[in-house]
Amino acid sequence: MAEGSTDGAGPRTGRPSGPVTRESVLSAALTIIDRDGIDALSMRRLAEAVGRDPMVIYRHLPNKAAVLDGVAELVFDQLSVDSGDPDWTAQLREVARAFRALALAHPKVVPLLVTRPLSTPLGMRPPAAVRPLEAVLRLLTEAGFSGADALHVYRALFGFLYGHVLNELQEIVERPDESDEVLRLGLHRLPIGEFPLVRELAPILADYDGGAELERGLDILITGLTATLPEPTH
Repeated sequence: MAEGSTDGAGPRTGRPSGPVTRESVLSAALTIIDRDGIDALSMRRLAEAVGRDPMVIYRHLPNKAAVLDGVAELVFDQLSVDSGDPDWTAQLREVARAFRALALAHPKVVPLLVTRPLSTPLGMRPPAAVRPLEAVLRLLTEAGFSGADALHVYRALFGFLYGHVLNELQEIVERPDESDEVLRLGLHRLPIGEFPLVRELAPILADYDGGAELERGLDILITGLTATLPEPTH
């Protein structure tokens, strides 16, 4: 056979010729989204990324919605919860920090992490998206909370985390090189007689620290939960 000829397996693409799996397709999709965003992902571009005809992709994932769900699953699968940790508050803090780290590592995937699971009935979500719920419920019920209270804690924690990472990733400073905080944030565009407290807090708003904000929010959340929930039974 002449050099560079094909053996009937398909056209020469210069891309890997190994087997295509669901995992390899989702990994390629994650790479595209990480680099160019969700809107840049298409089934054709995904097929090009793995060096195959689009019909090969459809054998593993029937449509773009399934790909997006799979990408969210791929990232959620990296979030681990130690349900055997005897210190439930410390473990919730570790989970929160790990979730923020994933969000910062994949900022363009965050909208999927927040919205895709919520758009699907619980029993139809990918297992990786449900495992954090199961693990946190086990952590808290093992600590002595009732199932209902454990679910309340989970919802409060992840509601806070979703809001936090969206807020942190969308913090925009209009003029990063400007020393005046009002100008840095573009607050000079607001009516002068309005929003006095926002203007007063301009130095703090301009000096946003996502890690510190997360810890402060966790302090408030966990303090509030421990003050209002019944004591664990053991």
